[in-house]
Amino acid sequence: MKWTDTQQIAEELYDKYPEVDPKTIRFTDLHRWVMELEGFEDDPNRSGERILEAIQAAWIAEAE
Repeated sequence: MKWTDTQQIAEELYDKYPEVDPKTIRFTDLHRWVMELEGFEDDPNRSGERILEAIQAAWIAEAE
């Protein structure tokens, strides 16, 4: 997975952290959790606020 795979990342996060409300997560935690996902292979410095917002929005949609 890469940072641009926002939907796939959101699905993985939803499965790995079912008890977490994605509306309350800090971007620093979100960044770390994405980096820790199995199969994630991208440069940590390639993410930014826009990408993290897109992942968070997809995760929120997945949770609803």
